[in-house]
Amino acid sequence: MFSNIKTSKANKDIVSSLTNKLNLGAENIIARLALAYSINLDRKMELANIQDSGGKEYSAKVLFGDYTDYYIALVCVHYQVYKTDKDISRYIKMHIDDGLELLNKEFAGNISTTGFDFIATKIDQGLQFAL
Repeated sequence: MFSNIKTSKANKDIVSSLTNKLNLGAENIIARLALAYSINLDRKMELANIQDSGGKEYSAKVLFGDYTDYYIALVCVHYQVYKTDKDISRYIKMHIDDGLELLNKEFAGNISTTGFDFIATKIDQGLQFAL
């Protein structure tokens, strides 16, 4: 288990910007969204490509609230590792950084979409795919 996760220095400003733009709540909500978004795109991170840790720091409790086990389970299933794997925190960090960068690109040219619109659209697309 891990105690803290730090985003990259480059993503420190991005998480603040997205938090303000999307209006979904605190920065930890955007970090959760970034993690899920990156994993949902079935992106596999290479541990050798981990970015610096000079950005925003989150404790596991603040980052995931009461749902830490669920987020860890997402990573475990994605990478086919056990929950005690020593690299879990690194995978989480990498997916948060990746997701923040992806979300930043997604919203860079799109000033009218709200955070709620984005989430609702992604849920709708997922439901249509399931049918």
